[in-house]
Amino acid sequence: MAVAIIINPISGGAGPAAARQRAELARAVMDGHSEPAELFLTERPGHARELATAAVGRGARLVLAWGGDGTINEVASALAFGDVPLGIVPAGSGNGLARELGVNLRPRLAIADALAARPRLMDAGELDGHLFFNIAGIGLDAWVAWQFSRHHRRGFVGYATITARALASYTPRDYRITHDGTPASARAVLVTLANSAQFGNGARIAPYAKVDDGVLDLVVLEERSRVATLCQLPRLFNGTIHRVRGCSAWRVEAVTIESAEPMLFHVDGEPKQGGTELHARVHPGALRVAVR
Repeated sequence: MAVAIIINPISGGAGPAAARQRAELARAVMDGHSEPAELFLTERPGHARELATAAVGRGARLVLAWGGDGTINEVASALAFGDVPLGIVPAGSGNGLARELGVNLRPRLAIADALAARPRLMDAGELDGHLFFNIAGIGLDAWVAWQFSRHHRRGFVGYATITARALASYTPRDYRITHDGTPASARAVLVTLANSAQFGNGARIAPYAKVDDGVLDLVVLEERSRVATLCQLPRLFNGTIHRVRGCSAWRVEAVTIESAEPMLFHVDGEPKQGGTELHARVHPGALRVAVR
């Protein structure tokens, strides 16, 4: 049985030569391990999921996603609830899930580790019918994801630029959030559903989240003032965001979020347009992942 490697040639702001370089490196690693391999380059949104589904149909023993959280999401969505494990080669702007799973950020070693790993189970989240494996959210991060998807400058610099602009202009919205049968109202900057702890690059929105604990961490950040929000941002990087005044967190299996207007949201950084009511839930042990 072959190993399928699905490569996003432009993830992380990569240049035109990245496709050939990534493919050549993947082939060299696979040849060194004497493993049969199929290599594919994505060409459009949704293509990675199609390629992964086809690879499973051909009997692949392992499917590697080489890209950022969006590429990983597509491949993982095709593999979820099945027996074929996911391998990860991080090449995104933040690499949130890869960092949480301890995946080596050097492609050669990430591939080798995935080939040798004993797959283990991790959870998946679902928001408005869309699976996610790292973070989903409504609010500021969803607006940033939407802007980033339309931006010509990819990579970390482009993402950071859009985020900085959003922090200066984003207006919080009112939400009604219900979990465990208890409704609550919040005027929030962020409503985050975390399967793992971080957005990426070490920014930990849910410091206690675990990918295999059978729950999602619901984090709601209400804004007291824009200046206060900006001053508290460093707490994302030292694991203390939950101590910020106006930040609330719960561990949930299911949650409903309502708003007076249709909500923009994201799943693993990919923007989606939803209605005035969104439902989220966890799927424990839904994905097999090959990490050391």
